[in-house]
Amino acid sequence: MLSTGLVALDATIIATAVPSIVRDLGGFSQFPWLFSIYLLTQAVTVPLYGKFADSLGRKPVMFFGIALFLLGSVLCGFAWSMPVLIIARAIQGIGAGAVQPMSMTMVGDLYSVEERARVQGYLASVWGIASVLGPTLGGVFAEYLSWRWIFFVNLPLGAVAAWVLARHFSERVIRSTHKVDYAGAAVLTGGLSLIILGLLEGGVAWRWASLQSLVIFTIGAVLLVAFVFVERRAAEPVLPLWVFRRRILAGGNLASLVIGALTIGVSSYLPTYAEGVLGTSALVAGFALAALTVGWPIAATLSGRLYLRIGFRDTALIGAVFVIGGAALISLLAADSSVWAAAGAAFVVGVGLGLCSSPTMVAVQSVVGWERRGVVTGTNMFSRSLGSAVGAAIFGAIANATLAARFASPPAEVAGRMPGDADTSSLLVGGHTTRTEPAVTEYIRNSLYDATHHVFLALVVVAMLGVGALLLMPRRTEPLTFE
Repeated sequence: MLSTGLVALDATIIATAVPSIVRDLGGFSQFPWLFSIYLLTQAVTVPLYGKFADSLGRKPVMFFGIALFLLGSVLCGFAWSMPVLIIARAIQGIGAGAVQPMSMTMVGDLYSVEERARVQGYLASVWGIASVLGPTLGGVFAEYLSWRWIFFVNLPLGAVAAWVLARHFSERVIRSTHKVDYAGAAVLTGGLSLIILGLLEGGVAWRWASLQSLVIFTIGAVLLVAFVFVERRAAEPVLPLWVFRRRILAGGNLASLVIGALTIGVSSYLPTYAEGVLGTSALVAGFALAALTVGWPIAATLSGRLYLRIGFRDTALIGAVFVIGGAALISLLAADSSVWAAAGAAFVVGVGLGLCSSPTMVAVQSVVGWERRGVVTGTNMFSRSLGSAVGAAIFGAIANATLAARFASPPAEVAGRMPGDADTSSLLVGGHTTRTEPAVTEYIRNSLYDATHHVFLALVVVAMLGVGALLLMPRRTEPLTFE
Protein backbone atom coordinates (compact mmCIF):
# COMPACT_ATOMS: atom_id res chain seq x y z
CA MET A 1 0.00 0.00 0.00
CA LEU A 2 2.87 2.38 0.77
CA SER A 3 4.60 1.58 -2.51
CA THR A 4 1.34 2.01 -4.42
CA GLY A 5 0.88 5.33 -2.63
CA LEU A 6 4.18 6.54 -4.05
CA VAL A 7 2.90 6.13 -7.61
CA ALA A 8 -0.67 7.19 -6.77
CA LEU A 9 0.40 10.47 -5.20
CA ASP A 10 2.62 11.31 -8.15
CA ALA A 11 -0.20 10.52 -10.58
CA THR A 12 -2.73 12.74 -8.82
CA ILE A 13 -0.45 15.61 -7.82
CA ILE A 14 1.16 16.49 -11.16
CA ALA A 15 -1.97 17.09 -13.25
CA THR A 16 -3.06 20.17 -11.29
CA ALA A 17 0.45 21.65 -11.40
CA VAL A 18 0.92 21.33 -15.18
CA PRO A 19 -0.43 24.85 -15.83
CA SER A 20 2.12 26.31 -13.39
CA ILE A 21 4.89 24.26 -14.96
CA VAL A 22 3.92 25.55 -18.41
CA ARG A 23 3.85 29.12 -17.13
CA ASP A 24 7.34 28.74 -15.69
CA LEU A 25 9.08 26.61 -18.33
CA GLY A 26 6.89 27.25 -21.40
CA GLY A 27 6.06 24.60 -23.98
CA PHE A 28 2.29 24.03 -23.74
CA SER A 29 2.41 21.92 -26.93
CA GLN A 30 5.08 19.74 -25.28
CA PHE A 31 3.32 19.15 -21.95
CA PRO A 32 1.62 15.89 -23.07
CA TRP A 33 5.15 14.46 -23.16
CA LEU A 34 5.28 14.82 -19.37
CA PHE A 35 2.68 12.05 -19.28
CA SER A 36 3.57 10.16 -22.47
CA ILE A 37 7.29 9.66 -21.77
CA TYR A 38 6.57 8.60 -18.17
CA LEU A 39 3.91 6.13 -19.24
CA LEU A 40 5.94 4.85 -22.19
CA THR A 41 9.05 4.05 -20.13
CA GLN A 42 6.82 2.56 -17.44
CA ALA A 43 4.99 0.36 -19.93
CA VAL A 44 7.97 -1.09 -21.79
CA THR A 45 9.89 -1.91 -18.59
CA VAL A 46 7.05 -3.77 -16.86
CA PRO A 47 7.62 -7.10 -18.67
CA LEU A 48 11.38 -6.91 -18.01
CA TYR A 49 10.82 -6.39 -14.30
CA GLY A 50 8.51 -9.41 -14.32
CA LYS A 51 11.36 -11.56 -15.64
CA PHE A 52 13.80 -10.21 -13.06
CA ALA A 53 11.27 -10.76 -10.26
CA ASP A 54 10.93 -14.42 -11.21
CA SER A 55 14.67 -14.99 -10.82
CA LEU A 56 15.67 -12.48 -8.11
CA GLY A 57 12.43 -12.12 -6.14
CA ARG A 58 9.91 -9.29 -5.80
CA LYS A 59 11.74 -7.44 -3.01
CA PRO A 60 14.98 -6.42 -4.78
CA VAL A 61 13.03 -5.39 -7.88
CA MET A 62 10.78 -3.20 -5.74
CA PHE A 63 13.80 -1.61 -4.03
CA PHE A 64 15.36 -0.83 -7.40
CA GLY A 65 12.12 0.70 -8.67
CA ILE A 66 11.70 2.92 -5.60
CA ALA A 67 15.31 4.13 -5.81
CA LEU A 68 15.07 4.98 -9.50
CA PHE A 69 11.69 6.68 -9.01
CA LEU A 70 13.13 8.90 -6.26
CA LEU A 71 16.17 9.74 -8.42
CA GLY A 72 13.82 10.83 -11.20
CA SER A 73 11.81 12.90 -8.70
CA VAL A 74 14.93 14.81 -7.62
CA LEU A 75 15.88 15.51 -11.24
CA CYS A 76 12.31 16.68 -11.98
CA GLY A 77 12.45 19.09 -9.04
CA PHE A 78 15.64 20.70 -10.32
CA ALA A 79 14.62 20.79 -14.01
CA TRP A 80 15.32 24.15 -15.69
CA SER A 81 13.55 23.56 -19.02
CA MET A 82 10.71 21.47 -20.44
CA PRO A 83 13.06 19.04 -22.30
CA VAL A 84 15.04 18.41 -19.08
CA LEU A 85 11.81 17.82 -17.17
CA ILE A 86 10.63 15.38 -19.84
CA ILE A 87 13.91 13.39 -19.56
CA ALA A 88 13.59 13.29 -15.77
CA ARG A 89 10.02 12.06 -16.09
CA ALA A 90 11.32 9.23 -18.29
CA ILE A 91 13.59 8.14 -15.41
CA GLN A 92 10.65 8.31 -13.03
CA GLY A 93 8.67 6.09 -15.39
CA ILE A 94 11.39 3.44 -15.47
CA GLY A 95 11.18 3.28 -11.68
CA ALA A 96 7.38 3.21 -11.65
CA GLY A 97 7.51 0.27 -14.07
CA ALA A 98 8.73 -1.84 -11.14
CA VAL A 99 6.75 -0.36 -8.25
CA GLN A 100 3.11 -0.68 -9.29
CA PRO A 101 3.18 -4.11 -11.04
CA MET A 102 5.23 -5.65 -8.22
CA SER A 103 2.61 -4.47 -5.71
CA MET A 104 -0.17 -6.06 -7.75
CA THR A 105 1.82 -9.28 -8.25
CA MET A 106 2.45 -9.56 -4.50
CA VAL A 107 -1.27 -9.26 -3.85
CA GLY A 108 -1.95 -11.96 -6.43
CA ASP A 109 0.62 -14.24 -4.75
CA LEU A 110 -0.54 -13.68 -1.18
CA TYR A 111 -4.33 -13.75 -1.45
CA SER A 112 -7.00 -16.01 -2.95
CA VAL A 113 -9.67 -14.74 -5.34
CA GLU A 114 -12.15 -14.41 -2.45
CA GLU A 115 -9.64 -12.54 -0.25
CA ARG A 116 -8.64 -10.23 -3.10
CA ALA A 117 -12.17 -8.78 -3.05
CA ARG A 118 -11.33 -7.32 0.37
CA VAL A 119 -7.71 -6.47 -0.39
CA GLN A 120 -8.70 -4.61 -3.55
CA GLY A 121 -10.63 -2.26 -1.29
CA TYR A 122 -7.52 -1.63 0.79
CA LEU A 123 -5.43 -0.88 -2.29
CA ALA A 124 -8.18 1.27 -3.75
CA SER A 125 -8.25 3.29 -0.52
CA VAL A 126 -4.67 4.33 -1.26
CA TRP A 127 -5.87 5.98 -4.46
CA GLY A 128 -8.75 7.52 -2.50
CA ILE A 129 -6.35 9.13 -0.03
CA ALA A 130 -4.06 10.24 -2.87
CA SER A 131 -7.05 11.62 -4.77
CA VAL A 132 -7.68 14.10 -1.98
CA LEU A 133 -4.13 14.67 -0.78
CA GLY A 134 -2.52 14.82 -4.24
CA PRO A 135 -4.60 17.54 -5.92
CA THR A 136 -4.65 19.52 -2.67
CA LEU A 137 -0.87 19.46 -2.34
CA GLY A 138 -0.48 20.08 -6.06
CA GLY A 139 -2.73 23.12 -5.92
CA VAL A 140 -1.11 24.49 -2.74
CA PHE A 141 2.42 24.03 -4.06
CA ALA A 142 1.56 25.52 -7.46
CA GLU A 143 -0.29 28.49 -6.00
CA TYR A 144 1.66 29.36 -2.84
CA LEU A 145 5.10 27.72 -3.03
CA SER A 146 6.54 26.17 -6.20
CA TRP A 147 5.53 23.34 -8.53
CA ARG A 148 8.94 21.79 -7.85
CA TRP A 149 7.74 20.60 -4.45
CA ILE A 150 5.29 18.19 -6.12
CA PHE A 151 8.37 16.08 -6.95
CA PHE A 152 10.36 16.64 -3.75
CA VAL A 153 7.42 15.43 -1.65
CA ASN A 154 8.03 11.93 -3.07
CA LEU A 155 11.31 11.62 -1.15
CA PRO A 156 10.00 11.11 2.42
CA LEU A 157 7.18 8.85 1.23
CA GLY A 158 9.58 6.70 -0.79
CA ALA A 159 11.97 6.45 2.17
CA VAL A 160 9.19 5.23 4.46
CA ALA A 161 7.98 2.70 1.87
CA ALA A 162 11.49 1.28 1.46
CA TRP A 163 12.05 1.11 5.24
CA VAL A 164 8.79 -0.75 5.89
CA LEU A 165 9.45 -3.09 2.98
CA ALA A 166 12.92 -3.89 4.32
CA ARG A 167 11.73 -4.60 7.86
CA HIS A 168 8.40 -6.34 7.35
CA PHE A 169 8.27 -8.05 3.95
CA SER A 170 9.91 -11.43 3.58
CA GLU A 171 9.74 -13.89 0.71
CA ARG A 172 11.12 -17.28 -0.19
CA VAL A 173 12.96 -16.91 -3.48
CA ILE A 174 13.52 -19.96 -5.66
CA ARG A 175 16.60 -19.08 -7.65
CA SER A 176 16.34 -19.90 -11.34
CA THR A 177 18.07 -18.92 -14.54
CA HIS A 178 16.13 -16.86 -17.07
CA LYS A 179 17.02 -15.45 -20.45
CA VAL A 180 15.99 -11.81 -20.63
CA ASP A 181 14.59 -10.83 -24.01
CA TYR A 182 16.57 -7.63 -24.50
CA ALA A 183 16.05 -7.69 -28.29
CA GLY A 184 12.28 -7.78 -27.89
CA ALA A 185 12.35 -4.98 -25.31
CA ALA A 186 14.51 -2.79 -27.57
CA VAL A 187 12.34 -3.31 -30.66
CA LEU A 188 9.13 -2.70 -28.69
CA THR A 189 10.50 0.47 -27.09
CA GLY A 190 11.71 1.83 -30.43
CA GLY A 191 8.46 1.11 -32.26
CA LEU A 192 6.18 2.58 -29.59
CA SER A 193 8.42 5.64 -29.14
CA LEU A 194 8.29 6.49 -32.84
CA ILE A 195 4.51 6.04 -33.06
CA ILE A 196 3.97 8.29 -30.04
CA LEU A 197 6.46 10.85 -31.38
CA GLY A 198 4.56 10.95 -34.68
CA LEU A 199 1.20 11.37 -32.93
CA LEU A 200 2.39 14.15 -30.63
CA GLU A 201 4.38 16.21 -33.11
CA GLY A 202 2.25 15.61 -36.21
CA GLY A 203 0.42 18.77 -37.16
CA VAL A 204 2.60 20.80 -34.77
CA ALA A 205 6.30 20.39 -35.58
CA TRP A 206 5.51 19.16 -39.09
CA ARG A 207 2.46 18.54 -41.27
CA TRP A 208 0.61 15.23 -41.05
CA ALA A 209 1.20 14.56 -44.75
CA SER A 210 4.88 15.51 -44.61
CA LEU A 211 7.85 13.25 -45.28
CA GLN A 212 8.79 13.32 -41.57
CA SER A 213 5.41 11.89 -40.53
CA LEU A 214 5.53 9.20 -43.21
CA VAL A 215 9.06 8.08 -42.24
CA ILE A 216 8.36 8.06 -38.50
CA PHE A 217 5.09 6.12 -38.72
CA THR A 218 6.51 3.67 -41.27
CA ILE A 219 9.61 2.83 -39.24
CA GLY A 220 7.50 2.57 -36.06
CA ALA A 221 5.07 0.17 -37.72
CA VAL A 222 7.90 -1.93 -39.16
CA LEU A 223 9.50 -2.24 -35.71
CA LEU A 224 6.20 -3.34 -34.14
CA VAL A 225 5.74 -5.98 -36.84
CA ALA A 226 9.34 -7.10 -36.31
CA PHE A 227 8.58 -7.35 -32.58
CA VAL A 228 6.04 -10.10 -33.28
CA PHE A 229 8.64 -12.17 -35.16
CA VAL A 230 11.26 -11.56 -32.47
CA GLU A 231 8.88 -12.77 -29.78
CA ARG A 232 8.09 -15.94 -31.73
CA ARG A 233 11.76 -16.92 -31.69
CA ALA A 234 12.62 -15.72 -28.18
CA ALA A 235 13.24 -18.45 -25.59
CA GLU A 236 11.49 -16.35 -22.93
CA PRO A 237 9.69 -13.48 -24.73
CA VAL A 238 9.35 -10.18 -22.93
CA LEU A 239 5.68 -10.14 -23.95
CA PRO A 240 4.45 -13.72 -24.59
CA LEU A 241 2.09 -13.87 -27.56
CA TRP A 242 -0.16 -16.48 -25.88
CA VAL A 243 -1.62 -13.77 -23.63
CA PHE A 244 -3.28 -12.30 -26.73
CA ARG A 245 -4.71 -15.63 -27.97
CA ARG A 246 -6.94 -16.41 -24.96
CA ARG A 247 -10.28 -14.58 -24.92
CA ILE A 248 -10.27 -13.63 -21.26
CA LEU A 249 -6.68 -12.38 -21.37
CA ALA A 250 -7.13 -10.53 -24.66
CA GLY A 251 -10.39 -8.94 -23.48
CA GLY A 252 -8.93 -7.99 -20.11
CA ASN A 253 -5.84 -6.46 -21.70
CA LEU A 254 -7.86 -4.47 -24.24
CA ALA A 255 -10.11 -3.22 -21.43
CA SER A 256 -7.02 -2.10 -19.51
CA LEU A 257 -5.80 -0.32 -22.64
CA VAL A 258 -9.07 1.67 -22.73
CA ILE A 259 -8.97 2.34 -18.98
CA GLY A 260 -5.47 3.77 -19.31
CA ALA A 261 -6.46 6.05 -22.19
CA LEU A 262 -9.57 7.34 -20.40
CA THR A 263 -7.68 7.98 -17.17
CA ILE A 264 -4.96 10.04 -18.81
CA GLY A 265 -7.47 11.94 -20.95
CA VAL A 266 -9.53 13.12 -18.01
CA SER A 267 -6.62 13.76 -15.63
CA SER A 268 -4.64 15.71 -18.25
CA TYR A 269 -7.34 17.96 -19.69
CA LEU A 270 -9.98 18.46 -16.99
CA PRO A 271 -7.66 20.67 -14.87
CA THR A 272 -6.64 22.56 -18.03
CA TYR A 273 -10.33 23.13 -18.82
CA ALA A 274 -11.08 24.24 -15.25
CA GLU A 275 -8.20 26.72 -15.07
CA GLY A 276 -7.94 27.94 -18.65
CA VAL A 277 -11.63 28.03 -19.61
CA LEU A 278 -13.52 28.43 -16.34
CA GLY A 279 -10.82 30.58 -14.76
CA THR A 280 -10.50 28.64 -11.50
CA SER A 281 -7.38 28.41 -9.38
CA ALA A 282 -5.05 25.41 -9.46
CA LEU A 283 -6.42 24.34 -6.07
CA VAL A 284 -10.05 24.32 -7.25
CA ALA A 285 -9.08 22.51 -10.45
CA GLY A 286 -7.38 19.90 -8.29
CA PHE A 287 -10.54 19.25 -6.32
CA ALA A 288 -12.52 18.88 -9.55
CA LEU A 289 -10.12 16.17 -10.68
CA ALA A 290 -10.16 14.59 -7.20
CA ALA A 291 -13.79 13.67 -7.77
CA LEU A 292 -12.66 11.06 -10.29
CA THR A 293 -10.18 9.43 -7.94
CA VAL A 294 -12.72 9.50 -5.10
CA GLY A 295 -15.33 7.66 -7.15
CA TRP A 296 -12.78 5.10 -8.35
CA PRO A 297 -11.82 3.48 -4.98
CA ILE A 298 -15.39 3.54 -3.71
CA ALA A 299 -16.56 1.61 -6.76
CA ALA A 300 -13.52 -0.69 -6.70
CA THR A 301 -14.34 -1.69 -3.13
CA LEU A 302 -17.95 -2.48 -4.08
CA SER A 303 -16.85 -4.35 -7.21
CA GLY A 304 -15.05 -6.91 -5.07
CA ARG A 305 -18.36 -8.06 -3.61
CA LEU A 306 -20.22 -7.68 -6.88
CA TYR A 307 -18.00 -9.81 -9.10
CA LEU A 308 -18.18 -12.70 -6.64
CA ARG A 309 -21.96 -12.74 -7.25
CA ILE A 310 -22.48 -11.90 -10.92
CA GLY A 311 -19.05 -12.50 -12.44
CA PHE A 312 -16.14 -10.40 -13.64
CA ARG A 313 -17.44 -9.47 -17.08
CA ASP A 314 -20.94 -8.38 -16.01
CA THR A 315 -19.51 -6.25 -13.21
CA ALA A 316 -17.16 -4.54 -15.66
CA LEU A 317 -20.01 -3.97 -18.14
CA ILE A 318 -21.99 -2.16 -15.44
CA GLY A 319 -18.92 0.01 -14.96
CA ALA A 320 -18.76 0.66 -18.71
CA VAL A 321 -22.26 2.16 -18.57
CA PHE A 322 -21.07 4.64 -15.92
CA VAL A 323 -17.93 5.42 -17.91
CA ILE A 324 -19.88 6.22 -21.08
CA GLY A 325 -22.38 8.31 -19.13
CA GLY A 326 -19.65 10.24 -17.34
CA ALA A 327 -17.71 10.83 -20.55
CA ALA A 328 -20.89 12.11 -22.18
CA LEU A 329 -21.42 14.52 -19.27
CA ILE A 330 -17.86 15.81 -19.63
CA SER A 331 -18.36 16.33 -23.36
CA LEU A 332 -21.44 18.46 -22.60
CA LEU A 333 -19.49 20.91 -20.43
CA ALA A 334 -19.76 24.40 -21.86
CA ALA A 335 -17.43 27.38 -21.70
CA ASP A 336 -19.52 28.79 -18.83
CA SER A 337 -20.31 25.58 -16.92
CA SER A 338 -19.70 25.43 -13.19
CA VAL A 339 -16.73 23.61 -11.73
CA TRP A 340 -19.23 21.50 -9.77
CA ALA A 341 -20.59 20.14 -13.04
CA ALA A 342 -17.07 19.16 -14.08
CA ALA A 343 -16.43 17.49 -10.74
CA GLY A 344 -19.74 15.60 -10.88
CA ALA A 345 -19.01 14.26 -14.34
CA ALA A 346 -15.51 13.21 -13.26
CA PHE A 347 -16.99 11.37 -10.26
CA VAL A 348 -19.29 9.35 -12.53
CA VAL A 349 -16.32 8.40 -14.73
CA GLY A 350 -14.37 7.40 -11.63
CA VAL A 351 -17.19 5.12 -10.46
CA GLY A 352 -17.25 3.43 -13.86
CA LEU A 353 -13.47 2.96 -13.99
CA GLY A 354 -13.50 1.49 -10.49
CA LEU A 355 -16.12 -1.06 -11.52
CA CYS A 356 -14.09 -1.96 -14.63
CA SER A 357 -10.48 -2.01 -13.47
CA SER A 358 -10.57 -4.34 -10.46
CA PRO A 359 -12.70 -7.12 -12.05
CA THR A 360 -10.55 -7.24 -15.20
CA MET A 361 -7.31 -7.45 -13.20
CA VAL A 362 -8.56 -10.15 -10.84
CA ALA A 363 -10.11 -12.05 -13.77
CA VAL A 364 -6.82 -12.44 -15.63
CA GLN A 365 -5.00 -13.38 -12.42
CA SER A 366 -7.58 -16.00 -11.45
CA VAL A 367 -7.33 -18.14 -14.59
CA VAL A 368 -3.60 -18.93 -14.37
CA GLY A 369 -1.34 -20.53 -11.77
CA TRP A 370 1.42 -18.94 -9.71
CA GLU A 371 4.05 -19.60 -12.35
CA ARG A 372 2.21 -17.44 -14.92
CA ARG A 373 0.58 -14.88 -12.64
CA GLY A 374 3.50 -12.48 -12.89
CA VAL A 375 3.33 -12.59 -16.69
CA VAL A 376 -0.42 -11.93 -16.97
CA THR A 377 -0.32 -9.24 -14.27
CA GLY A 378 2.60 -7.52 -15.96
CA THR A 379 0.90 -7.72 -19.36
CA ASN A 380 -2.31 -6.24 -17.97
CA MET A 381 -0.40 -3.39 -16.35
CA PHE A 382 1.59 -2.96 -19.57
CA SER A 383 -1.67 -2.62 -21.49
CA ARG A 384 -2.95 0.06 -19.11
CA SER A 385 0.30 2.01 -19.28
CA LEU A 386 0.39 1.66 -23.05
CA GLY A 387 -3.19 2.91 -23.26
CA SER A 388 -2.26 5.93 -21.18
CA ALA A 389 0.84 6.65 -23.27
CA VAL A 390 -0.93 6.33 -26.62
CA GLY A 391 -3.99 8.13 -25.22
CA ALA A 392 -1.86 11.06 -24.08
CA ALA A 393 -0.32 11.21 -27.54
CA ILE A 394 -3.65 11.05 -29.40
CA PHE A 395 -5.42 13.50 -27.12
CA GLY A 396 -2.39 15.78 -27.26
CA ALA A 397 -2.47 15.62 -31.05
CA ILE A 398 -6.18 16.53 -31.05
CA ALA A 399 -5.65 19.48 -28.70
CA ASN A 400 -2.56 20.74 -30.51
CA ALA A 401 -4.19 20.45 -33.93
CA THR A 402 -7.25 22.37 -32.73
CA LEU A 403 -5.17 25.17 -31.23
CA ALA A 404 -2.91 25.36 -34.27
CA ALA A 405 -5.94 25.67 -36.58
CA ARG A 406 -7.55 28.36 -34.41
CA PHE A 407 -4.36 30.38 -34.14
CA ALA A 408 -3.58 30.07 -37.85
CA SER A 409 -6.79 31.85 -38.87
CA PRO A 410 -7.93 34.28 -36.15
CA PRO A 411 -10.79 36.73 -36.82
CA ALA A 412 -10.00 40.17 -38.16
CA GLU A 413 -10.52 41.97 -34.85
CA VAL A 414 -7.64 40.07 -33.19
CA ALA A 415 -5.48 39.28 -36.24
CA GLY A 416 -2.07 40.85 -35.90
CA ARG A 417 -2.43 41.15 -32.15
CA MET A 418 -2.27 37.41 -31.49
CA PRO A 419 0.87 36.00 -29.87
CA GLY A 420 2.93 33.62 -31.93
CA ASP A 421 1.67 30.07 -31.46
CA ALA A 422 -0.38 27.60 -29.46
CA ASP A 423 1.92 27.94 -26.47
CA THR A 424 0.20 31.25 -25.74
CA SER A 425 -2.60 29.27 -24.11
CA SER A 426 -0.21 29.06 -21.17
CA LEU A 427 -1.14 32.70 -20.55
CA LEU A 428 -4.55 31.45 -19.48
CA VAL A 429 -3.68 28.31 -17.58
CA GLY A 430 -0.90 30.17 -15.83
CA GLY A 431 -3.22 33.00 -14.88
CA HIS A 432 -1.11 35.75 -16.47
CA THR A 433 -3.42 37.63 -18.81
CA THR A 434 -3.01 41.16 -17.55
CA ARG A 435 -0.66 42.10 -20.38
CA THR A 436 -2.94 40.63 -23.04
CA GLU A 437 -5.77 42.61 -24.63
CA PRO A 438 -9.27 41.46 -23.52
CA ALA A 439 -10.33 40.49 -27.06
CA VAL A 440 -7.20 38.40 -27.54
CA THR A 441 -7.62 36.80 -24.11
CA GLU A 442 -11.20 35.84 -24.91
CA TYR A 443 -10.22 34.34 -28.25
CA ILE A 444 -7.45 32.29 -26.63
CA ARG A 445 -9.90 31.10 -23.97
CA ASN A 446 -12.43 30.05 -26.62
CA SER A 447 -9.67 28.29 -28.54
CA LEU A 448 -8.65 26.40 -25.42
CA TYR A 449 -12.28 25.42 -24.85
CA ASP A 450 -12.51 24.06 -28.39
CA ALA A 451 -9.32 22.04 -27.85
CA THR A 452 -10.47 20.49 -24.56
CA HIS A 453 -14.00 19.92 -25.92
CA HIS A 454 -12.62 17.94 -28.86
CA VAL A 455 -10.59 15.83 -26.42
CA PHE A 456 -13.72 15.21 -24.31
CA LEU A 457 -15.63 14.07 -27.41
CA ALA A 458 -12.81 11.64 -28.14
CA LEU A 459 -13.22 10.27 -24.60
CA VAL A 460 -16.79 9.25 -25.43
CA VAL A 461 -15.60 7.32 -28.47
CA VAL A 462 -12.88 5.56 -26.47
CA ALA A 463 -15.39 4.68 -23.71
CA MET A 464 -17.68 3.03 -26.25
CA LEU A 465 -14.76 0.99 -27.62
CA GLY A 466 -14.26 -0.33 -24.10
CA VAL A 467 -17.61 -2.13 -24.25
CA GLY A 468 -16.40 -4.17 -27.21
CA ALA A 469 -13.27 -5.14 -25.31
CA LEU A 470 -15.31 -6.36 -22.33
CA LEU A 471 -17.69 -8.35 -24.53
CA LEU A 472 -14.65 -10.25 -25.81
CA MET A 473 -14.24 -11.73 -22.33
CA PRO A 474 -16.25 -14.92 -21.63
CA ARG A 475 -19.05 -14.61 -19.10
CA ARG A 476 -17.70 -17.48 -17.05
CA THR A 477 -14.04 -17.75 -16.13
CA GLU A 478 -12.30 -21.12 -15.99
CA PRO A 479 -8.64 -21.94 -15.37
CA LEU A 480 -6.63 -21.94 -18.59
CA THR A 481 -4.84 -25.08 -19.71
CA PHE A 482 -1.41 -25.05 -21.32
CA GLU A 483 0.28 -27.86 -23.21
